[in-house]
Amino acid sequence: MALNLIRIASHEAENPVGCSLKQAFELLEPKLRPPLVITIPTPQEYLLLNKAILYGVLCEAHFAKTHIKHLHAIVTDGYGLFASLIAKVVNELYTKLVDPVKCQLIWVTKEMIDVQAVGVHGLLVCFLRQIVGGDFGDGNLWLCFEIVSILLTKWDSLLEVEPMILTNGLYTYLRLVADHYRLLSNPKLEALKQLEIDFCIKVLREQFSVCLKIGRDLVRLLQDLVHIPNFRATWKDLVLNQGQFKTPGFSVISQLYNTRTSSQYILLRISPEMETQLRFLLTCVKFGSQKRYQAWFAKKFLCEPNRETLIVDIVRFICCAHHPPNEIIQSDIIPRWAVVGWLLKYCTKNYVQANVKLALLYDWLFFDERVDNIMNIEPAMLLMVYSIPRYIDVTHTLLEFLFLLVDSYDVEHKDIIVRGVSSSLHVLVKKGVIRSLDVLTSCDALSPVLKERLDRFLSGAELEISKRLEQTKFPSPFALESSSCMGTPTPSPERERDRFAMKSADTSVMISDLQQAHFPGHSVGTPTPSPEQHSKCSQGDRFSTKSADTSVRIIGDAFSCSPSVMVSNDQIHNVENLVECLGTEKSTPPDVSALEELLLLFVNFDGQGPKSGLSCPDVFSKMTDLFELNGYQLFAPLEFIQDNPEYDDEVGSPTASITRFFTFSQHQNMQEMLLFWSRNGFPVGARLLSYASRLAYEARMVGCVGDIVADTDCFASSDSGMRLLLSHVNGYFSFLNGGTKYYETIESSSKVEKELASKLVDNAFAAYTCFLMYSSTALFKEAEKSPSKLLFSDIMSCSDWKSKRLKFIFSCVYQHLSDLCIGEEGIMKLLLGRLDHADIVDMQMEIGLKNFSIFGENTEIISHLIQSSLNWSCVEQHRFWGLIRSELSVSKVQVEKLILEFFCLEKLDAKVSAIAIEGLLVLCNCCPPTPELVAAIMVLPNNVFQNFAPAVLSKWGMSNTSMLFDSLAKFSEKVDSKNGNLVIPESPEIVINRSAILWLSNYLNSHGSGTDISHLSISILCKKAM
Repeated sequence: MALNLIRIASHEAENPVGCSLKQAFELLEPKLRPPLVITIPTPQEYLLLNKAILYGVLCEAHFAKTHIKHLHAIVTDGYGLFASLIAKVVNELYTKLVDPVKCQLIWVTKEMIDVQAVGVHGLLVCFLRQIVGGDFGDGNLWLCFEIVSILLTKWDSLLEVEPMILTNGLYTYLRLVADHYRLLSNPKLEALKQLEIDFCIKVLREQFSVCLKIGRDLVRLLQDLVHIPNFRATWKDLVLNQGQFKTPGFSVISQLYNTRTSSQYILLRISPEMETQLRFLLTCVKFGSQKRYQAWFAKKFLCEPNRETLIVDIVRFICCAHHPPNEIIQSDIIPRWAVVGWLLKYCTKNYVQANVKLALLYDWLFFDERVDNIMNIEPAMLLMVYSIPRYIDVTHTLLEFLFLLVDSYDVEHKDIIVRGVSSSLHVLVKKGVIRSLDVLTSCDALSPVLKERLDRFLSGAELEISKRLEQTKFPSPFALESSSCMGTPTPSPERERDRFAMKSADTSVMISDLQQAHFPGHSVGTPTPSPEQHSKCSQGDRFSTKSADTSVRIIGDAFSCSPSVMVSNDQIHNVENLVECLGTEKSTPPDVSALEELLLLFVNFDGQGPKSGLSCPDVFSKMTDLFELNGYQLFAPLEFIQDNPEYDDEVGSPTASITRFFTFSQHQNMQEMLLFWSRNGFPVGARLLSYASRLAYEARMVGCVGDIVADTDCFASSDSGMRLLLSHVNGYFSFLNGGTKYYETIESSSKVEKELASKLVDNAFAAYTCFLMYSSTALFKEAEKSPSKLLFSDIMSCSDWKSKRLKFIFSCVYQHLSDLCIGEEGIMKLLLGRLDHADIVDMQMEIGLKNFSIFGENTEIISHLIQSSLNWSCVEQHRFWGLIRSELSVSKVQVEKLILEFFCLEKLDAKVSAIAIEGLLVLCNCCPPTPELVAAIMVLPNNVFQNFAPAVLSKWGMSNTSMLFDSLAKFSEKVDSKNGNLVIPESPEIVINRSAILWLSNYLNSHGSGTDISHLSISILCKKAM
């Protein structure tokens, strides 16, 4: 008897699609049984026969092959009708289907692909739309797995039938990977994530020409995945080396910007049921009566854990795929902008909120009236306008985010973005979406800075500035951690291009969290997540199950448009007078008021140099001379600073003021200023690194950063020891107010907010990273000095100054600048050579607590360091292995790979490698005997250190007997079955370590039947031993 097709509750009516299939089956059931009688059916008979066969395939799994053979015999339309019936079942019935029927759906879909059925493309699209984002239930994950498996296993057939289906799958799985990668520590997801990633990379690498048809949203999706190692190389090539895609005509990423993403892709992430409800809400519900419908929609689709990311896709759907006619727009139906505003308020996670804003404003950045639809940009404009005055915070945050995107999204193609935003504003007025932008520019509640920036767009001044900056070819100061930096020049060699480009691109969107956290008027009104919900700028949690680098971060130039100082022409012409003021008074420390006024003037030039006829280099040179006449040297090495206990050159000095301003705004003029002094031999980079490290040090001492309080031998526990932190925080508030004194100076470190201090520290290191990037490209381009090499030089300088915080400088470097220092042999040797034993041990404890990582998770990098360490001194090697043991014993690094690679070296000298072998031995003793690690030990070669394997097994036999023999049993089973999953070096056959077998035999003889090892196949192991 056939199964039921769907689950039907007692109060539900029969579904017409299900009923028609069942009725056809019951009518023709005798004709579906062998022996089959094949006749030429009429069109009506053909329809009924297709319905009956489909019902039989779905509900009679044991007869499915017979039914399919029947279909093959009678088909006359290339299976088009049958495929359309399957698609109808998926679209209308999937959520109600019983599980066995779902399995049969997948099976019959594969059959349709094999016969290249007409309409198989649309059928797979139906399945893709049934995969719900943010749903980690078994049924949804099963469907994800089955569809991506089909796309991979049926690759050639799909490519032959319709290559565009691969782009549909790519769009879907790029979004799914972003969700799945955020939820770690879920064993169900591991295999699925790898399949999804493999599929996406395969499509991008092998079929990029069809990927181009996705358009600009492909860039948006890829940006959200750059933190995933597998996507980094692809992203690097997309940004820097487009020739790797072997696609004629594709030479620059901006070509994707110019292609509007079709609504067919946007619809892929909205299920048919959700689309129906959204269209009902936007076409039938009156404005003012929508709350109960919104509450029902949220309960239905958004209330489950992790479902919040769906809001990003819903906003893209509203903007790009639902364009109501004029009758709806002019009626009292709830408008699209109101639904978007509700969804924006519904966000509780900061990174989701930022991605929603990006989805809302994305088409603004590349808008071209000739190819883009004004309806895509209308909701954002109307949301800003109609939020005045009651929800002015929404208007403020959207405008602020829009200008932040203009400055930071892609600095190499800023002219395209400025042109897109300018075109959006003009077209919205020209087409009558709003009468005029006066509603924004004349709004008293809106920030003067935002209004002034808006005026520049309307007058065309912003476009002119962008063109001038493009002509200079000088990198924008806004390209920092939280921006995409897709076109940021990156130094050689190739390895540095890879790592540094990825560091610059490692986020989905950007937003100034500092202003949101402390100025409620600038926020969206949503709850601010705790600092634990934010990923650190480049730190992440490399060992925990938390996804790294996925949340919104503070940008390096978070304050570039914040100061409310308005620069007049008179001020611009008085640059010389301000410079002269630097030398009018002689005091210790030098008075910095004139300098800070000059710096504020510089950061408000918006890329324009002084108009007084005095060039920037002349200004910088004269500043240097005037300070030297007063007996002060800018950016002097700290070891040469005068020995005055009451004087601190990192607080209150001209150097400190310049450094502090630079951490707040990496404006082009500030960059040029620091590069001028660096070019003339001043240790600017080392002073910036020292400043940022000391800021982090003091923030940690007062408990604002990290969970562990640093040593207190350098500073007293009083506020006198927190001078830099207090100066920096007060300077930040002064900067936000355009140089005027903040209404209440913070005089005690206990009053400093932890979240603010933490973000200021992150921002300081982001500014230093920006300086390294600019130095590498502007000063050392020909010498090919990479950012990592410059970092090494700066650490060397700090160590030469005999800094009392040298250990903390190393800790900060590995915590905040990991992409520049992990795997760097020079920095590692410097750490081992300059720190004393007590500092090394202290770092081991911090590594064990996962405060930072110094090796990362790349086994190739770690293996390279291990091999390099063989040539180091004995002291350096012992310290090196102490650090390795501390990290690898709590990390997810595959220790078995490191051991095998080391023992399989061509020339493994016993004397040279003794310390390394000792380190590996102790490391193995610290690790549990997992199946993979035990397998590696069992296949080690016997040519040198023959007692290594039995020594490790003996230790495990005493400390973890049960797990050891469970792992040995699994190893034996794999050897017996010739399983290829063993982690062993490439070899035509498995060769077992003779010493390991000898120890195992002795162990069994000595323990007899007292050990539960009956499942261990010793005979197999002995046969394969050397």
